[in-house]
Amino acid sequence: MTKSHSRLAAPGLLLALSACAATPERGAFLSSYDGLEARTDMVRAGALDRTDAEALGAIRRVAIAPAVFAPADGAKLWMTPQEQARVLREVDAQLCFELSERFEIASAAPADAQVRAAVTDVRPTGRAGSAAAAAAAFFIPGPIGLRAPGTLGGLSAEAEMLDPAGEQVAAIVWSRSATAVGTDNPSLSRIGDALQFAEPFADAAAAAMTPEDREPRDLGAGDDPCAEYGPRFRPEGFLSRFATGLYIPDTSAARPEATEE
Repeated sequence: MTKSHSRLAAPGLLLALSACAATPERGAFLSSYDGLEARTDMVRAGALDRTDAEALGAIRRVAIAPAVFAPADGAKLWMTPQEQARVLREVDAQLCFELSERFEIASAAPADAQVRAAVTDVRPTGRAGSAAAAAAAFFIPGPIGLRAPGTLGGLSAEAEMLDPAGEQVAAIVWSRSATAVGTDNPSLSRIGDALQFAEPFADAAAAAMTPEDREPRDLGAGDDPCAEYGPRFRPEGFLSRFATGLYIPDTSAARPEATEE
């Protein structure tokens, strides 16, 4: 999830990058918040998690429930139904991608556990400032970009793994905001930062739900349980960012059923 950048040696830049890593607030979605402890190994995100290592050792096959907004009348109020659906679809996709590298994904058959997740807050990405930031990056190329404070969006989310009896065996509360100095790509989409941060959230959630000695699964080219979400690597998105300096969301699929609550 965290990529190293050799040019981040200046203390001021490191401070700016870590400014968003405050301990996230607990929401009202998880079945229990008992035993959550702050993660100390994250720089750009803040997280609380707990893991029942013994219980996780017996879990091989998991079902993933569609992500929701929680509270439903809070985080999504400023978004259109289409934006809401895209945020939830990206969370679903990234959780599937990350968990399938660690567990067998159950579609219909009984599973050893269920993973459920909720988006608890989405902070909008400023469009005008993002365009200016992309223009500045074009004339001053490099791995570190500058963004105006009013453009910084973010994502907060929670997830847990429950055994068949409904007992929580792993849980995470996670939050990340874009930084004014760093590698977060600006976007003309109001949900650009939230969509980009779905992957690091899913990676952190899957890590909290995986025993330390679990070997990664070898996924065959024609046996991807997450194929409905499209390719795991989207080269067109990388090329767009390289050419324009902007993050351009994938609009090839929708999740309209997620907007009906």
